[in-house]
Amino acid sequence: MKYPESLLSQGEEVLRSFRPHWKSLVIPAAWTVFVIIGLALVPRLPEEAWLRWGVVAILLLGWIVVAVVPTLRWWYTMFVLTNERLVLRKGIIARSGVEIPLEVINDVIFSQTVFERMLGFGDLIIESAGEMGQSRFSNIPKPDEFQAHLYSVREDRAKALATSETPSDTLATLARLHADGVLTDEEFAGKKAKLLDEI
Repeated sequence: MKYPESLLSQGEEVLRSFRPHWKSLVIPAAWTVFVIIGLALVPRLPEEAWLRWGVVAILLLGWIVVAVVPTLRWWYTMFVLTNERLVLRKGIIARSGVEIPLEVINDVIFSQTVFERMLGFGDLIIESAGEMGQSRFSNIPKPDEFQAHLYSVREDRAKALATSETPSDTLATLARLHADGVLTDEEFAGKKAKLLDEI
């Protein structure tokens, strides 16, 4: 599932997009095998039609709940890194998401247990300025590589803003981040005062 181009700003490009690690599909796959075995054993049940149809209905309903829904949830969860922001979008019908502008990211920490390292996934903790504070992104494939990529893109973004923005542009960006709740009143006032001192 491709990230909609209509959601990108002018000049914004998708650098990387991916779903959570495939380990999220292990349990749904195991339940699918269990249900298939159960359906194959239905003819061995007593010949009462109501009993057989009841077992089939229970198996199929359980399969939808424990296998189909988690698989769809995995399919409709998307991590997107652009040259301007990091985005998490999820939800099958009702959609929700988190967007973190690259310029407000302070630190990126990845963590893996021994088991997670063996399978090649882990968590990322994004420390950002403003009210968002700390955001956890779980089941990231190869989180150490993505951490390095994110740092690189963040540095490129900082250089692009420094060379292309006039002080008034920077002030407008700070005001927008403040209005969006990314920067607190204190952070906005501090960055604004620092900017005015540099002019």
